[in-house]
Amino acid sequence: MKNKKLLTNILFAAVVLAIAAVLLAVRSHSATDGKLAAQLIYGDNNAVLDIPLDKDETYSVDTGYYTVHIEVKDGSARFIESPCPDHICEGFGWLSAEDQTATCLPARAVLTIVPVG
Repeated sequence: MKNKKLLTNILFAAVVLAIAAVLLAVRSHSATDGKLAAQLIYGDNNAVLDIPLDKDETYSVDTGYYTVHIEVKDGSARFIESPCPDHICEGFGWLSAEDQTATCLPARAVLTIVPVG
C-alpha cells in the first residue's frame, strides 16, 4: 500500500514536470529573438500605438486629455516635454527592457516595452 502511494506521487510529480518542460519549450520556441518595441496605450478607449525602437524619432500623441511626446533613441523610449502639471512621467527616464513601464496619469497614457511578434 505504501509503495503504491509512493509510486502515485512519483508519477504525479513526473507528469507535472513534463508539463512544465513542454510549456517552457513552447515559450522559448515562440520567443521574439529579443526584439522589442514600445507600446503606448492611451485615452479612455485604450487606443494602442506600437512604436518601433530601431529608429530614432519623436512621436506626439493626442490622448484626448494632453498631447504626450515620446522620444525613441538608441533602442530606448521615454516621455519628454510632458504638458501635465507634475511631469512625473518624465522622471521614469529611458525604458529599454521588456516590461519596463512609465505612466502619465493626467494624460491617461502608459508606455511599456513589449516583445515584437
